[in-house]
Amino acid sequence: MRVVFAGTPEVAVPSLQALLGSRHDVVGVLTRPDARAGRGRSTRPSPVRVAAEEAAVPVATPTTLRDPQAREVVEAWQPEVCAVVAYGGLVPPALLDLPRHGWVNLHFSLLPAWRGAAPVQHAILAGDDVTGAVTFLLEEGLDTGPVLGRLTETVRPDDTSGDLLGRLSKSGAGLLVATMDGLEDGVLVPEPQPAEGVSHAPKLEVEDGRVDWGQPAFAVDRRVRATTPAPGAWTTWRGDRLKIFPVGLVDEAGPGPLPEGMRLAPGQVHATKREVVVGTGTGPVRLGQVQPLGKKTMAAADWARGVRPEQGEHLGG
Repeated sequence: MRVVFAGTPEVAVPSLQALLGSRHDVVGVLTRPDARAGRGRSTRPSPVRVAAEEAAVPVATPTTLRDPQAREVVEAWQPEVCAVVAYGGLVPPALLDLPRHGWVNLHFSLLPAWRGAAPVQHAILAGDDVTGAVTFLLEEGLDTGPVLGRLTETVRPDDTSGDLLGRLSKSGAGLLVATMDGLEDGVLVPEPQPAEGVSHAPKLEVEDGRVDWGQPAFAVDRRVRATTPAPGAWTTWRGDRLKIFPVGLVDEAGPGPLPEGMRLAPGQVHATKREVVVGTGTGPVRLGQVQPLGKKTMAAADWARGVRPEQGEHLGG
């Protein structure tokens, strides 16, 4: 089939590459315009644009798909189906009916669970043991269209959102190609999503990465893993922001990292030569790596040797 691919970030690249290696013909790629990124804030093309241009596939970067010129571009490519993976913008009704097989979206959750922009992050925040990916037909509602295919993926206890999304992006690429094959062969029957089990996964903002040390240790752990690498977990130390990377849960049944009888209040720091532990609403957690404002990422013990926490000092104010 003639396929137009719409996607933007790195997580969409495996799907584009899988389609390029399939029996289908990728005739064009839609991606978001070049954007500023990195410390120097230089303008860079999206990862999908880079991959498409390396494969000599025509690329269009409309500011919005509501632009009449966007429709003209898609019409000129004459797609039989459009594939969408993390494009980063809504497909307007005026474009939905262009390809005869519709717009097929690869979404990284088991719909109707976690409809929205950040399904993987919310699955980790919620403590889900299993998640997955589905392909479904786009319609005007947000992630409400009928499902064409699905796969499941175990959420590992130490998964960050980056880890889990990386695995899903690869397995999901295979699912997307299988869905295209099934559509062309006429063997797929779209299944309406059930009315039960709906949950929503809005985009996480910077403030969502702030660690609340008053929460239980398991909730702190989930918050940090869910927001790693983006938007990033953080707290404050002596008035400056301190980025936090995945923490370690302390086994309450085993030998503790604290002197006998010592208890840490939420956010209270206890540092030794080898480790740094912080109090939460339940037991303490071990810090892994941290990144002080304007500095490189470092081991928490190295950070503590530099700042020399005083007894009773707290993260998060």
